[in-house]
Amino acid sequence: MNSNQQNIIVSSLAKEVHEGLTAFPKYLSSKFFYDKKGDALFQKIMALPEYYLTNAEHTILTRHSTDIINSFSKNPEGFDLIELGAGDGKKTKVLLKELLKSNKEFTYHPIDISENAVEGLVNSLHKELPNLQVQGQIGEYFEVLDRLQSLSSRKKIIMVLGSNIGNLKHPRAIEFLKRLNNCMNDDDLLFMGFDQKKNPQMVLDAYNDKTGVTAAFNKNILTRINKELNGNFNLDAFNHWETYDPESGTAKSYLVSTKKQTVSIDELELQVHFKAWESIHTEISQKYDDEIVSWLASESGLQIKESFSDEQMLYKNYIFSKK
Repeated sequence: MNSNQQNIIVSSLAKEVHEGLTAFPKYLSSKFFYDKKGDALFQKIMALPEYYLTNAEHTILTRHSTDIINSFSKNPEGFDLIELGAGDGKKTKVLLKELLKSNKEFTYHPIDISENAVEGLVNSLHKELPNLQVQGQIGEYFEVLDRLQSLSSRKKIIMVLGSNIGNLKHPRAIEFLKRLNNCMNDDDLLFMGFDQKKNPQMVLDAYNDKTGVTAAFNKNILTRINKELNGNFNLDAFNHWETYDPESGTAKSYLVSTKKQTVSIDELELQVHFKAWESIHTEISQKYDDEIVSWLASESGLQIKESFSDEQMLYKNYIFSKK
């Protein structure tokens, strides 16, 4: 990462931390969970037995890989497979191997805000799939999508695995999907995962494991503020707390101050006052059903072409086209 990219990320963190911690109620963006430590913690989360999402989507991609890639393109000129929030690519590799086996002409563009994640993925792909054409991209989604649009006129398959859209409330999800729609040409496709509504206890367990890995992941945002903005958060003075509303399908994560305290963030010249049991909202994880997904698509100028699910219907991956 060059110094300009580093400065942009640091300034983005500073701006949003200041906004969130001076608001009422307080909030912080879940995108700042991710740095080298946060990436490692999330890898541990995905391996937890309670965290059903990874295995469910992996099962879908394994079981339906042939049908999925056949839906992507039959054009001999090939396409660009652009993945937003690629992470370690464990699930994506299932599709990449199938695509290589089918001799389809394509270039894989993994996009992530985390330099560590992109470099790790590209290096592992060079070793595991040496014939793969891969061009890693570091940055915010739409900035990179705009850049890629100007570089290639080929068909695009935009892929978002891991139910990343679940981190957005419905109005912002519609805005996000509209922006993706605006980046798509008429024959482009969007392939996206949506976690489905299910037993509420199963949802709560997925985001509040007994080993405390999820709690450490949630608190990593405070660690980043301490390290990158010279804050003095005492992580032991905050509890991880998870809620789930089965009516709306919204799971929410919080950090709750266990006492009255004041936190200094020197880089922001800011003192943040907390009452005992005051919360910082850090993340939502939205759950869906077919009706909600269809409504979101319709509001965004998209339509569902196909969907694929695991046997337990815990999770679904949808293929969308422009209306």
